[in-house]
Amino acid sequence: MKHLSLFKIVLVAVLVVLALAVSAQTKNMSVLRSEIPGGYPFWVCTPLGYEAVWHSEGIEDEPYYPVILFLHGRSLCGRDMKRVLRYGTLDAIERGLNVPAIIVAPQNPGGAWNPKKLNDILDWVMDNCAADPERIYVLGMSLGGYGTLDYVGTYPERVAAAMALCGGSTLRDVSRMGEAPLWIIHGTADRAVSVNESKKVVSALQASGHDSRLRYDWWAGISHGALSRLFYMPQTYEWLFSHSLADPGRPVNKKINITKEDLRNVRKNKK
Repeated sequence: MKHLSLFKIVLVAVLVVLALAVSAQTKNMSVLRSEIPGGYPFWVCTPLGYEAVWHSEGIEDEPYYPVILFLHGRSLCGRDMKRVLRYGTLDAIERGLNVPAIIVAPQNPGGAWNPKKLNDILDWVMDNCAADPERIYVLGMSLGGYGTLDYVGTYPERVAAAMALCGGSTLRDVSRMGEAPLWIIHGTADRAVSVNESKKVVSALQASGHDSRLRYDWWAGISHGALSRLFYMPQTYEWLFSHSLADPGRPVNKKINITKEDLRNVRKNKK
């Protein structure tokens, strides 16, 4: 019996070590603070099996991965990079969601997101990681929703697809947003950022005839914070990944659907 108990103890110890090893493999994240002088510090999270190459000499014989640029909201602004892990794509990965992409998550110290600084980060990623330039996606909420739309409206030729949650835009001319597949989602019960901020963007794109690649949803009764659950839904990333700059005509995918009912299910199932 003593030998059996010892065997059980050893077995448990081995399983714990293996679990920790797997956990470490699935959490390959690095904080980069000074790679871009005057730019945002940012997290880089690479998928399981990926070996990051931190130089600009080029990468040979490596698979090229899609890139997701995650832009947080105002509550995560500051200079403590751990704040960026409180919600969003990186937190979803930490909770077990499989997102087979290079995730880039900068931290904004405060104020509006700067499209040029975001573009500098993507330049760095293209030079230093096994990243696919035809599959760059932008995903943001609240202040990050503004940042998403401002970036897409400034560099649409670089974005395969984008999803902007409960945001708006600071751009005077939003017409270039219509060059990229774009999904704007806002809840009508949002008290932090009025749904009218997103509606202004949609109305401007419609009025100028630049809405052929646009999707939008106004979810009745949904509050501001509730939209953060979209980061934990596989459908969100499935929709993004269904687009590529190589797609003829770059149409927006309207077959993959996400509803507010799906959002409620996430609340029940989220760990």
